[in-house]
Amino acid sequence: MNDLSSGTAARAQLRVVRSILGEALLVVLAGLAFAIIANQLSPRGLNLSRNYFPAAAGTNLTVVREMAATVTNQPPSEHLRAELQAAGLQLAVSNQVIAWFADPRRLTQHILFIDARNEADYRQGHVPGAWMFDPYQPEKYFPTVVPAAQAAEIIVVYCHGGDCDDSLSAATLLQQVGIPGKKISVYGGGFGEWQTLGQPVETGSQNSGQIPKSAP
Repeated sequence: MNDLSSGTAARAQLRVVRSILGEALLVVLAGLAFAIIANQLSPRGLNLSRNYFPAAAGTNLTVVREMAATVTNQPPSEHLRAELQAAGLQLAVSNQVIAWFADPRRLTQHILFIDARNEADYRQGHVPGAWMFDPYQPEKYFPTVVPAAQAAEIIVVYCHGGDCDDSLSAATLLQQVGIPGKKISVYGGGFGEWQTLGQPVETGSQNSGQIPKSAP
């Protein structure tokens, strides 16, 4: 009889628990329905299909810099400069880069230009004498680029420019293998700006001497 009584009591408790859970579920559903109806009727209600955080998806570094520039009324280049300085690097602008290219120390490898694009882009055109260093295949270029970078006084790293961050990646990799950041500058305008300014472009391999004449 004791076992029977215990079983009956357990079933009774189970029915009570189920009843409480069912009532709780009904309360939650009713509250949710009320909230949805109130949101639809309210002039300040949320649009459930709207993305209220569009910057969270697909945001690149250029968008972030432009947004920051809008808030602080500073040009994107100044934010890039601050970002590089925080990493122990420098920002190089076009007139500075052109002056370094004309400096005789470039011919003795004391001023080094490093192209952080892929091989196909490099061969289509690069700053004359620039060293190729694809940051996505660093082990391929470390044996040649690192000794040259160690001996150089000034290192200018560039990629396409604009929203291209490969130059920053390459500069960071050089830092990680012991190249002092104080002598590494990232050319923010990149190869795109270099071409726009009508500066000389070398095609093919490094020091190929293949420099097409500019159109008159």
